[in-house]
Amino acid sequence: MRAQLAAAAAAAGPAEACGLLLGARAGAEVSVVAATAARNVAADPKRGFEIDPGHLLAALRRARAGAAPEVVGLWHSHPSGVLLPSAADRAGVSDPAWLWLIVSADGARMAAFLPAPGAPLGFRQVPLDGGRPPADARIDLGRHCC
Repeated sequence: MRAQLAAAAAAAGPAEACGLLLGARAGAEVSVVAATAARNVAADPKRGFEIDPGHLLAALRRARAGAAPEVVGLWHSHPSGVLLPSAADRAGVSDPAWLWLIVSADGARMAAFLPAPGAPLGFRQVPLDGGRPPADARIDLGRHCC
């Protein structure tokens, strides 16, 4: 999956790439088993992202029908290379339970966050690949991802 995200981020440059994270949730644990690439329909894709609503709706419908894992988050690239949520990211939170994965433009680096309204960035960083989590959250991308 890392190679898939890296390729999508590189192909989109200098615009932001984006997509969905699919997997399962068990309490505070999130396991990501797949990622999708979506069309970025933002008014200015070089300065932000908006996942194609049709892509999101189709993924939610497939999950509801049991034909695919549930949507557990989203990913997008930051062509600037800064792997911190932006003000636009904070404003774009529509589901506070979703994982946000930010990918560098070349896909070599990734950082994961969960929305946290009281945190300084509006998010709190969580470790990837089953590392030691802060508080009670655990994001397991393990062998499936990054």
